Amino acid sequence: MALITLLTDFGTADYFVGAVKGVILSSASETRIVDLTHEIPAQDIHAAAFTLLAAYKSFPEGTIHVAVVDPGVGSSRRGICVTAGRQFFVGPDNGIFSYIYERESPVTVFELSNSKYFRDDVSPTFHGRDVFAPVAAALAKGIKPANFGKRINDPVRFAPLAPERAGEGKIVGRIIHIDRFGNCVTNLSPRELTAKMIASGASLRVAGKTISSFRKYFAEQTNKKARVFGIWGSAGFLEIAAANTSAAKLLKVEVGTPVIVRL
Repeated sequence: MALITLLTDFGTADYFVGAVKGVILSSASETRIVDLTHEIPAQDIHAAAFTLLAAYKSFPEGTIHVAVVDPGVGSSRRGICVTAGRQFFVGPDNGIFSYIYERESPVTVFELSNSKYFRDDVSPTFHGRDVFAPVAAALAKGIKPANFGKRINDPVRFAPLAPERAGEGKIVGRIIHIDRFGNCVTNLSPRELTAKMIASGASLRVAGKTISSFRKYFAEQTNKKARVFGIWGSAGFLEIAAANTSAAKLLKVEVGTPVIVRL
């Protein structure tokens, strides 16, 4: 039984999500469908890319991920099918799969150009229903990605996820996501900011403020009474958090704000 996940910015107040599911089930009725989320902020491709990165490894081999945050729908932007990590990813070629490209190897990308696998009447404003849903259903029935169109080598990519080293004793990262609690997810992983560095006194500089407190869990009591602290999040990145309030609001930061590590 095939498994398809859906990640969109459609919300649940309108018919959009139901229509996408209807198209999939009309063609592949035995498919299981899992909603990752439909609450991505409108047109926020970066938030969608992070959410997909954080979730996809929780699913088994062969899972088909349909990700539709698509401000360029109806334009000349391509639709694509990606094979990576023994899973499939279907959606617009607008950078939404950038972090999958970085994490997995090999990665193969096919353009969706064979209209045989689309709905008969493709709306220029709803490719989620008319292109991506039927392609996902075809994958669920065993159709190979090469049938959808030619292989391409130039998919749209965001800037690399990894932080930069800026001389001795300094790492330049950035905030890549802010969750609903106001926790600020950075692009710093334990590869760049090790436990030894933290134990030796590493600190963060964000929006003109220094953060030198690090916790293992949110309610941990430490000898540092700082309101804002660093914590390793479940997605594998360092997060900047505040106890029982929004760190993003306290610091007045947004996605893209630099995070400087001083060693």
